Amino acid sequence: MLNFFTKSLFLVISLGCSAYSYADITINIDGEEYYSDENGFSGNSGSVSTKVKPKSPGRTYVPRSRGSYASNMNKNKYTDLIAKAADRHQVDAKLLHAVIQAESSYNTTAVSSAGAMGLMQLMPGTARRYGVTDRGDPDQNIDGGTRYLKHLLQLFDSNLGLAVAAYNAGENAVIKYNNTIPPYPETRNYVKEVLSLKEYMKPSSSGPVYDAPRSTDTSEY
Repeated sequence: MLNFFTKSLFLVISLGCSAYSYADITINIDGEEYYSDENGFSGNSGSVSTKVKPKSPGRTYVPRSRGSYASNMNKNKYTDLIAKAADRHQVDAKLLHAVIQAESSYNTTAVSSAGAMGLMQLMPGTARRYGVTDRGDPDQNIDGGTRYLKHLLQLFDSNLGLAVAAYNAGENAVIKYNNTIPPYPETRNYVKEVLSLKEYMKPSSSGPVYDAPRSTDTSEY
């Protein structure tokens, strides 16, 4: 009886710990994980905490079905704003839709445990960097997130995998690993999710619609 109780307790503890295996917004300095008030902290702006950030629940890549994606009622509300930001900053609208779906599922009030907010989950420092005064405002949030993605695409020579990885883990993490996707399970899963969403989005009158999902190989990145 005691042995059964011990095993059960161990299982509960193990599951609880595994749920807190990855961090939200982090940077990597000399092998140590820190957190910043800015998405993809570049070392030129924002502020970094010298205290290692407590781990928080990470994303798990779960391919989304056509029905679950199409049922997101908020998507249609922001299609025009996304299209305008994509055109204004010359970023693929399908990439913006994919990032927004992965980051917030088109929820303008989404807030992460690290303090990222809004459709594109902007951190306070990133918002300041791109002149976003209200992260809860869809127009400002999308514009700031699009400008940040544009910066990452330029930084990594239009390599989608690296730009998306940097949006999740920070550009310093990508640079640290010699311009490859960092070996963080959360980041690798995030890149798979975003690229899969983007790849299978088809044009429609109300904006890109997600088609049949399948695994996306990120090894080439």
